[in-house]
Amino acid sequence: MEDTIYEEMNVGEISRDKNGCHIQDISKKVIAEISLKVIVNGTELVSVLCLNQYQEELALGFLYNEGVINSYADVENVYFNDKMLAVIINLKEGVIIDRQESLRSLTSGCGKCYTYINPLKKSQYKEVQSDATYSINSILNLMNNFVTRSEIYIDVGGVHSVLLHTTDYEILIEDIGRHNCFDKITGLMLKENKLDLFSQAVVFVSGRISSEIMTKIIRMGVGVLVSKSTPTTAAVKLASQHNVTLLGYVRENGGYIYSCPERLVP
Repeated sequence: MEDTIYEEMNVGEISRDKNGCHIQDISKKVIAEISLKVIVNGTELVSVLCLNQYQEELALGFLYNEGVINSYADVENVYFNDKMLAVIINLKEGVIIDRQESLRSLTSGCGKCYTYINPLKKSQYKEVQSDATYSINSILNLMNNFVTRSEIYIDVGGVHSVLLHTTDYEILIEDIGRHNCFDKITGLMLKENKLDLFSQAVVFVSGRISSEIMTKIIRMGVGVLVSKSTPTTAAVKLASQHNVTLLGYVRENGGYIYSCPERLVP
């Protein structure tokens, strides 16, 4: 199975005019979804519902953002088995998954829904140290540009998008799950040995900011997170506790600052 992004499906299109409601048979693109297994050291750790792209990066980013690995050097080898729809990862000797880690199935709608950082991993979710400052005007311009760049959304629909932006480097990822986008970006940065860029980055996201998303941002060490939608109260509290500048409802010429405004310049 190759990286199938969508399928053409026969649907009934509804329309209404002055003569009433009508149904017409048409062919429509529908976003595809897979259940991707992540097998670590021979054990299936998790199953993730996701878009069939960047499979290895998703698995690696998930392990990093969960605090299982701390760098790409912790990985002996990684590969995607397209017949099994599984990413197979072997960790270096001495890198151990805690017994408390259990098999989970993560939905495309952020079904994991953590409210708090796992106490067993708390030492790996430190206060963000970024001291960079950012122009509010630039952030508004970047958001306005970001919302026009989601090619899969424009062509098919059914996905979220996340943009990691620095002065010299950008990654834009789309997936049916917001959390998958963050993990895929992290996996890409791991592979390219660019984790140090997180401290200078602004991250833009098309959807809601839950506590789960905020824990990933804290683990990544990103100082500024900008959403087109709303944060939850748990996300705002985590952002304040860990020195993350959080903006929500940022659209066209305005938005709201929920935490750490000192990084922003009018």
